[in-house]
Parts: sequence; structure tokens; C-alpha cells
Amino acid sequence: MRFAILFGYLCFNNYIYKGMSFFAEKRGEVMLHIEKYMLEMMDTYLKPIDTNWQPSDFLPDSTSETFYQDIRVLRENAKDLSYDLVAVLIGDTITEEALPTYESWLAMVKGPSMKEDGGWMKWNRHWTAEENRHGDLLNKYLYLSGRVNMRQMEISTQYLIADGFDIGTGHDPYRNFIYTSFQELATNISHRRVASLAKKDGDTLLSRMCGVIASDEARHAKAYKDFMNQIFKVDPNEAMLAFEDMMRKKIVMPAHFLREVGLKIGQTFGHFTDAAQRLGVYTAVDYVDIMQELIEDWKIEGMRDLNEAGEKARDYIMALPSRLLRVAERMKNPTIDYKFSWIAG
Repeated sequence: MRFAILFGYLCFNNYIYKGMSFFAEKRGEVMLHIEKYMLEMMDTYLKPIDTNWQPSDFLPDSTSETFYQDIRVLRENAKDLSYDLVAVLIGDTITEEALPTYESWLAMVKGPSMKEDGGWMKWNRHWTAEENRHGDLLNKYLYLSGRVNMRQMEISTQYLIADGFDIGTGHDPYRNFIYTSFQELATNISHRRVASLAKKDGDTLLSRMCGVIASDEARHAKAYKDFMNQIFKVDPNEAMLAFEDMMRKKIVMPAHFLREVGLKIGQTFGHFTDAAQRLGVYTAVDYVDIMQELIEDWKIEGMRDLNEAGEKARDYIMALPSRLLRVAERMKNPTIDYKFSWIAG
């Protein structure tokens, strides 16, 4: 009897393993199928390195005779930025600086399409190279601004990279691309709103910097949405189930493990998001708006040829925005009751 139960258990687990292997293999084949399309579109979504903007295009030139004068102007303009805006800008910078985590996470996607000399790894490296400029630019600006305790900020950056993150995508390319589609839209909103608030506070340089970063994020969002759209065309059922799964888990931000000296993993993140919510830089309503944008761009409502599980997943996704919007509209603006170790004085 015990043998029969054990044999049945082993057979069941072997069945599950083979099923998971089948789906992983199928998704790998889909990724290979759309790789050619991605390579054809790569120049549309990523800019040539030689002519792309670089951080030095916006910052005081250390070889110029006006270098020290330019720094004084930068510091003077940064002086009137609000406390919350500086906190959000630092949090955004730390998030951008944790880029090694994101590159290695995308590289962990399994399948023959992710071999080192393959097209998707080429995309990963070039996307990373564009993203790398964002943290470089903001970090140097903050260093020159005189508003930041750089050591405390650098400690938080090192923690965020060392702690890693778990965004619930595993090694699945579908879930990874759903996440990046969502996340690039979110970072576009955040940087664009910071640009607007910086301009209002009189810092036109910071406004221009955040504006070009937001433009990059918008381009990257279009890319990942497009790639995911190709996946929906080839494998609609599994793509729909992956979308449902990510929406049930809720999209977590890359900085959800953010912390400062003496604090546990994630303890600073809530204070950072409170500041963003107070400023209107990124809110619960924005989360719902992004979800709705993905639903419309991927034409979820009108998607047919789904099996029963796919239809149930589609119905869940379609009903979710209105439900979350009711929750978001009832949320109160958080009060100011926290001092960040990052901000000088």
C-alpha cells in the first residue's frame, strides 16, 4: 500500500515536472520565433550609442573655465526643491543605480533564445547600456546639488543591489515582459512628473534631465509592450494566464526592498512611496491607469480563440481595474512624519 502511494506520488510529480518542462520549452520556442522581429525593431526602440545623449551633456563641464560658476548656479537652483521632491528624486536615483540587479534578472530567463550570443541577450545588453546613463546622470546631479548626504544614499544603493529583489516572474519570459512593460510605464510617469515639479520649483536643469530620462523609459515601454503583443499573437492562452498571474500578485516596484542604515529590508520603501503619493509623482490611480493601458494595447477584451482557463483569466483581468480604482479613490494622502537619512540638514 505504501509503495503504491509512493509510486503514485512520484508519477504525479513527474507529470507536473514534464508539464512545466513542456510549457517552458514552448515559451522558449515562442521567444525564438519573435527574436527576428525584435532584432528588426531594435533600432526603433534603442538609439545609436554614438549620437545618444550622455550625462556630461547636461552637467557642468569640469574642463571649462566656468565650471565652478556653473556648479554655484546648479546649487542655487536646487536649493528651493521641496523636501518630498528631493526624497523622491533620491529614491528614483537609487532605483536606477541598482541596474546590475535588473540586467542579471533578465539574463536568468530560460530558453535557447537567451544564449550569450543570441538576439535577446543582445537586446538585454543594449537596453542596460541605455538605462545605465540614468543613474549616472542623477547621481552626479545630486552630488553637486548640496542637498544630499551622499554616503547614506550610497549605502542604500549598495543594500538594494546586495539584497536583490523578488518580483514574482521567475525565469518565465512572458511574466518578465509583462513586468517590464508595466514598470517602464511607471518609471516614465515618475520621471515625467518629477520633471514638471522641478520646473515649477525653478530648477530647469533638473527638469530637462528628468525629461530625457522619461523619454527613454517611454521608448522602452513601447518596446516591451510590442514584444508582449507578439507573444499574445502566437501563444494567447499562456500569455493571458501569465498576465492574470502578474495582476493577481500585483506588480511590485524594483525598489521594494529599499532601506537605510539600521533598518530592515524594505522599511524605507513605504516612506519613499508616501512622498511620491503626496506629490502626485506616482499614485495608486496611476497603477490602475497603467493596467488599463496594457489591457487596451494588448486588446485583451476582444481576444478570442482562448480555452476555458484563458477566458477566465481574461474576465478576471477585465474586471480588475474598476475594482482597484474604487480602492485607490478611497485612499487618503499620507502625512509627513519621516525624515530620510539621505537628505542633508
